[in-house]
Amino acid sequence: MMKTIKRTFLILIVVLLAVAGSGSIVVTQENEYKLIRQFGRVERVIGQAGLSFKIPFIQSADTLPKQILLYDLAPSDVITGDKKTMLCDSYALWQITDPLKFAQTLNGSVANAERRIDTAVYNAIKNVISSMSQNEVISGRDGELSQAIMAHVKGNMSQYGLEVLSVETKQLDLPADNKAAVYERMISERDKIAATYTAEGQAEAKVIQNTTDREISISISDAQAKAAAITAEGEAEYMRILAEAYGSPEKAEFYAYIRALEAARSSLTGKENTLILPADSPVARVFMGY
Repeated sequence: MMKTIKRTFLILIVVLLAVAGSGSIVVTQENEYKLIRQFGRVERVIGQAGLSFKIPFIQSADTLPKQILLYDLAPSDVITGDKKTMLCDSYALWQITDPLKFAQTLNGSVANAERRIDTAVYNAIKNVISSMSQNEVISGRDGELSQAIMAHVKGNMSQYGLEVLSVETKQLDLPADNKAAVYERMISERDKIAATYTAEGQAEAKVIQNTTDREISISISDAQAKAAAITAEGEAEYMRILAEAYGSPEKAEFYAYIRALEAARSSLTGKENTLILPADSPVARVFMGY
């Protein structure tokens, strides 16, 4: 009987030692922090991966993520500076940077941290978008909007031992109930702009056409004036040559003789032609010799 009691007692001691030994070992992974608490108060923080020890039954170990976390905000309506309502759906990337401060201010709760992030990011988005027009918000989606939001958020989270690394918008669009009306208004505005550009283009084309027509008219007038001057010079030269040809009786007589021969040759073209001339004809005088 005594032997059985001793054996049972030894087994209980071994079990208690095993439980105490396993309860004193703390395994820390690469992507986590370990918070060692004693009576609810954080005694130390383990940030390096490996094995460490705690006092069993007195101390406990809590785990905090070390990797970058994603928090997806619920879609919400925001109002732009020109009083246009837009639907914003965004997310935030964040990370715990000071696990001790995180545990002290947020009780080491990721859910508490996400509530703080939700409030800070939503207020930042609302403040930034309310200071911009709708067109500026739409054109700022290539990075400028995210930078402006981060400028409002970044310094507010260090008091909680965490850092918001990035805020990105998944969707920034018009609410479904007024999207069609806004699209129609945008199309109408673009049509007006297109009509203005068309009218300006037609007016500019008319100016260019009138200028070209005037230049062409001037060029034609100059060409006609030059042609008239050249014609006048040719006629003057022709008259000078005629004047030289008739400048003396001998030249005039010779010229009449040549002209009479040419007239006779033209009249006698062909076969069996007869040339009948009056006696006082210049041609008859040439042939008759008087």
